[in-house]
Amino acid sequence: MTERPEDAPEPDNPGPARSGGRFALVVAAAVILGAIAGLAGVYGIGGGTRNAIATLPPPVAGDAGTTATAAGADAACTAATDTAKRIAGLAKGELAAFAPTEKPTRIPDLAFLDPEGKPVKLSQVGGDGLKLVNIWATWCVPCREEMPALDELQATLGTKGGATPGFEVVAINMDTRDPAKPKAFMDETGIKNLALYTDPKGETFQELRAVGRGFGLPTTMLIDAKGCEIGHIAGPAEWASPDAFALLRAALAEGGATQ
Repeated sequence: MTERPEDAPEPDNPGPARSGGRFALVVAAAVILGAIAGLAGVYGIGGGTRNAIATLPPPVAGDAGTTATAAGADAACTAATDTAKRIAGLAKGELAAFAPTEKPTRIPDLAFLDPEGKPVKLSQVGGDGLKLVNIWATWCVPCREEMPALDELQATLGTKGGATPGFEVVAINMDTRDPAKPKAFMDETGIKNLALYTDPKGETFQELRAVGRGFGLPTTMLIDAKGCEIGHIAGPAEWASPDAFALLRAALAEGGATQ
């Protein structure tokens, strides 16, 4: 006959055993709650998902992340900050998290691979107009969710297929283990307008940390032809929304591009 829990004999000294059992349960619960909290921080679980950001490990001592944000300051970028001030009022609704750049800041000339796997620099892609530089990875849930909107944005405003010249979405993938994964994701999701740029070594983060960017995914920066930042968002956004189109068209108009 199978012994039921309630039929089991009581131990001679149940107190310590039960206390030890309770302690084990408390420890187990703490571990589980810690894991849930960690997932929430990385993938935006439970509240605040609109602009959730997949956080990355803090930089180790001596790397580019310890450099002050002022390292990217550049007086030649004054025009970009002037544009940022003039379009600041359009940072609302779906783009409320867009942060106009207040101090002249130059984004590093990032190095990555083009769709053919050849080394390329940020200054060499996207033409000579404005660029919306998006850093993403397939393991980042918020990144995956905003990719279709970025693809639509590129189709609408992008130099290759849109009505407005002088604009390009430059999406740089950060998957470091499986180079085939981002291509498969884009194919499965129907991403057709974005070029697949990749940084399998993850060096982009080190460069961006020098100017106070690249501490999580997705990270998106609006820059001009000189590499000067107009504004950025830490976290996802609805890039195919009327709010996004209004802000970006205003930035294009400020930059002298025709509509």
